[in-house]
Amino acid sequence: MAHPKSRVSKSKKNKRRTHHGVVIPQLAVCKTTGEGHMMHRAYWHEGSMYYKGKVVIQALEEDIEVE
Repeated sequence: MAHPKSRVSKSKKNKRRTHHGVVIPQLAVCKTTGEGHMMHRAYWHEGSMYYKGKVVIQALEEDIEVE
């Protein structure tokens, strides 16, 4: 049966894992909308989806009356 050559203690393991911290995502401000968003990601603003300052998905017009 296989077994490890040497056991790593809890303190040794936790000392190694202290460097696995959470990184704060970089934020950017869109020049078109002025909305803050994560870099290299599409984002929603007033029902429309924007990417690199351009509309990717247009907002639905729900105010249109059907006669």
